[in-house]
Amino acid sequence: MKKLFLMASLIFAANLCSAQFIAITTIDTPKDSAEWEMSNVTGKIGIGYMFNENIAAGLVKNGEEYDLWGRYYFNNCYAVVQVPTDEMKDNMTFGVGYSFKVWEKLYIDPNYMMSTKEDSEGKFKLGVSYKL
Repeated sequence: MKKLFLMASLIFAANLCSAQFIAITTIDTPKDSAEWEMSNVTGKIGIGYMFNENIAAGLVKNGEEYDLWGRYYFNNCYAVVQVPTDEMKDNMTFGVGYSFKVWEKLYIDPNYMMSTKEDSEGKFKLGVSYKL
């Protein structure tokens, strides 16, 4: 039993060491005549796990709460879904985006997001991601 537990631990550790994590954020423009602040960049910061080259999932801050998000990459484009942890069906947002490689593992991610709420319009957003 000890050998089985040790083997499982080694496999898990090797898998975790070879894993690729991704840090993401969405830049919010200041409202009305407000000035730019650091909270415009860090207000929607999150972290995710890249399961393979095409699939990533994680948590992102949305105000005082955290949302689940997932991305499916194809070439440099991606499809994204963001779901709050409560009232998932009514507050889901989804969209498409493109990742521009800026420097080594740093990407600029312009995207178009749309909510499932009634009378909601889609929004263009600018994001930044860094693959760790």
